[in-house]
Amino acid sequence: MHHFSFKDVVTPQDLKKLIQAPVEQDRINPEEPLATLTTMKDEVVYSAELQSLDDGDSNESSDHEEDEKNRAVQQENAESRVSLTQEHLSKKCHHPPGRTSFRMSVFNLSNAIMGSGILGLSYALANTGIVLFVVILVSVTILALYSIHLLLLCSKKTDCMVYEDLGYKAFGMPGKCAVFGSTFLQNIGAILSYMFIVKNELPLVLQFLTGFDTKDVSWYMNGHYLVIMVTVAIILPLCLLKSLGYLGYTSGFSLACMVFFLIVVIYKKFDLPCPGLELNSTMQAAKMLPDNETGMCEPEYVEFNTKTIYALPTILFAYVCHPSILPIYSELKQRTSKKMEHVSIVSFLSMFFMYILTAFFGYFTFYDKVNEDLLRTYDARHDVLILVVRLAVVTAVILTVPVLFFVVRRSLLELIKQKKFKWKLHISVTLVLLAFSVILVVFTPSIKDIFAVIGATSANMLMFILPSALYLKLETLTTKQKIKPVIFLAAGILCTLITVPLVIIDWVHTKQSNNTGH
Repeated sequence: MHHFSFKDVVTPQDLKKLIQAPVEQDRINPEEPLATLTTMKDEVVYSAELQSLDDGDSNESSDHEEDEKNRAVQQENAESRVSLTQEHLSKKCHHPPGRTSFRMSVFNLSNAIMGSGILGLSYALANTGIVLFVVILVSVTILALYSIHLLLLCSKKTDCMVYEDLGYKAFGMPGKCAVFGSTFLQNIGAILSYMFIVKNELPLVLQFLTGFDTKDVSWYMNGHYLVIMVTVAIILPLCLLKSLGYLGYTSGFSLACMVFFLIVVIYKKFDLPCPGLELNSTMQAAKMLPDNETGMCEPEYVEFNTKTIYALPTILFAYVCHPSILPIYSELKQRTSKKMEHVSIVSFLSMFFMYILTAFFGYFTFYDKVNEDLLRTYDARHDVLILVVRLAVVTAVILTVPVLFFVVRRSLLELIKQKKFKWKLHISVTLVLLAFSVILVVFTPSIKDIFAVIGATSANMLMFILPSALYLKLETLTTKQKIKPVIFLAAGILCTLITVPLVIIDWVHTKQSNNTGH
């Protein structure tokens, strides 16, 4: 029996001609792209049908079952892909949108940068010379911005907004401990420098207010006893508070005090002549001496001595703010890494001009007689303006110490995974850390030693070593792309290896000189 087949009526060749004719016509119509796509899709379907016709009669029921199986497999794969995507999205960290404006972010970062390091910049300039100091200051500014760029790239890669979390993502617990240790040491160094300012400046304030002679050696005029009394009476109660409260606003007050200090430094440059033989705000004898006879009022452009080594760590100490970069970035409104870099550039340029003005005007007031603490160089026995600056700075640092202390204590408790508040632990950690800080302040001979040690170790780690190491670990880079971060990392390591031994050598040399009376 002869079965009727479509092949008996129309041959495959005829069907190809009938189908391809309209397809070619549609292809040459440029004004109907949608129709073209539809026609091309139909052409593929028709071609498949032609192929099946060429191969002979097919079993329609078998093809239908195979198509159903294929559709089932494709649907299963699609559902699997959707499930994996949803699982990935659920694991990804979602940070709430920031609410802080660009200007406020600049202000917050400027607060984080500004600190006691500004008091040591004139001394650094006096021991390096104008040219070398400017080169170091500009270089550190550029490198600090580059390290922030690396941190933001790492944050974008890992979706982390905390420095310690970046360390954990890159190197596990050792990386987290390295970041924590550097941040802890940096904050302790800042606390020590603030308490040292209290030890240095508060006796001078009391001498002015009481009218006692500067040579008075009474115990209540001794900076060691004063810093202990201030710690017990003011700093300890504030540190024992459960929350910061209004202390969070003291950073703005501190920045305002430092701006006021800069204005006074500039004013005093034109108010005080060449220092002559003594540093006195009256200095009548110096006013009668020409500059060329004093021999002290000629600036040095390049200077090398045993104190030159303190310049770099002092500048590093003055610029470090990197633990605050990611928290400020997380709060930035409509945040992008590029926008945060603009915030960093504006903040660092503002601090750069503030630092260079303070350093230059302080240096050109006292030249090589400038003290390692610029504020202490001014004689306040007859100067009410300097007294007001001292009072403002002392008040600001006393109120800032508890703020930094809260950060140190919280990070320490987080490291030991203590999330639930306990008064006994809270009080015991506070007492131990404050006692440790006071002992260090009492036995530290100079504020420049704090700048040197912290600047060469923790500040260097947070600015140079850690950002470059994290970037090299987290990012997949070519050999050419690794050159800059590797050089950056090597420079940071070299800085520590050179600076720390030289500072220790200078300590030994200074102690020997004091013992021999030279």
